[in-house]
Amino acid sequence: MKISVIALLAAVLAVPSVSPAADITGVITFKGTPPAEKEITPLEDDATCGALHPDDKPTTHFYVVSPKGELADVIVSLNLTGKSTGASASSVVLDQKGCLYVPTIMAVQTGQKIIVKNSDPCIHNVHTVSQNDNATHNDAQMPGGADLTYTFDKPEDFLKFQCDVHPWMFAWVTVEDSPYFALSGKDGKFTIKNVPPGKYTITARHRKLGVQTLAVEVKDSDVTVNFPAFEVK
Repeated sequence: MKISVIALLAAVLAVPSVSPAADITGVITFKGTPPAEKEITPLEDDATCGALHPDDKPTTHFYVVSPKGELADVIVSLNLTGKSTGASASSVVLDQKGCLYVPTIMAVQTGQKIIVKNSDPCIHNVHTVSQNDNATHNDAQMPGGADLTYTFDKPEDFLKFQCDVHPWMFAWVTVEDSPYFALSGKDGKFTIKNVPPGKYTITARHRKLGVQTLAVEVKDSDVTVNFPAFEVK
């Protein structure tokens, strides 16, 4: 059977085009000597919680900097909203372990489930404090108790989780309204995956060290973004 050129061309044109997507990568760094972390003495003085740290003295983890100056816990995101896939995204876990929140810095999408666990032999309460009219929760969680599940509907930087039973316990969760974000690891590296072509503002936020913004353009190949090193002002 012969196929006409016109019919073949029509068939090709009928195939939907696929827009290319690329990854944005980079390494977040810190300049200088980070401030010393503080020993959490109230935890040590608590009979139950102190017994969970027989071989270490727990401290804050505000500045997680590697020997090479690579900075962790920086949230890097694009200026995209209204594109959340949080309802179908995998849930993330926030644990209470050793009378500390683990991890202390997280990022999720609007509508994405946060599963809060209690791995300790003592009661905690999970108290969320929003600055952007997100839902407030204040729920007791017994040792060995059922996990708690939360979602948040509005974007927010560093929404606070705290335990009123143990007032040194904090975590901060940034809520994004799209999947185009990443959290820098202990090696400072971040990757924002599958970004559609376009011109964007990319923002890096550290809870203690502030905010940086840059312009970035994505075409049809991966892009490396180099933020200036963060430093204490």
